Amino acid sequence: MKKLTAGSLLISAALTLSGCSDTEVGEVSLGVFTTKDIKLEIVQDPDISGVSCHIAHVEANLDFADPSDMSIACRQTGPITKAMIDQIDRGKGGEVIFKASKSILFKSLKVRRIFDAKNKTLIYVSYSTKEVNGSHKHSLSTVPLWGNPVWQQLDEQSPNS
Repeated sequence: MKKLTAGSLLISAALTLSGCSDTEVGEVSLGVFTTKDIKLEIVQDPDISGVSCHIAHVEANLDFADPSDMSIACRQTGPITKAMIDQIDRGKGGEVIFKASKSILFKSLKVRRIFDAKNKTLIYVSYSTKEVNGSHKHSLSTVPLWGNPVWQQLDEQSPNS
C-alpha cells in the first residue's frame, strides 16, 4: 500500500473542500493544464428574499490567492415587499450582503447592496477588497422595482408626490 505524506493529504483535503460550497451552482474548467476553474455561485439577498444574484469568479485550487476578477448578475426571482425595502440600509454605502475569502491573507470578494431611492432600484456591486495592478476589481448589477407593486407604495411614501 502506498504511504501518503502530510503534503499530499493537505492537497487532497484542499481539493475536496474546494467543491463543498452549498452556494455553488456550476463550474467551468479552464483546461487540462491549469488548476483554475470558474465557479458559479448563487447568493440570495438576506433581507430581500425576492432577489437572487449569480456570481462568477475564478478559483485557483493550488494557489494561496484566487484572482480578483468576478462578475455579477442579479434578478428579481420572487416578491419584493415594502416591508423588505423599509428594513434595508438606505445610506449611500449600503450594506454587505455576502463575503467570501479569496486568499489566506486579507483578500475577499464582497457583494454590497445599495438602494437608489430616486429611481427605485436595488444596486448590487461585487468587488475585491485588495488592489490588483492599481485597481479594485468590481462588477455591477441592478434590480429595478418598476412594474412591481412596491413601486407604487414607494411613490405614496415619497414626500415629493
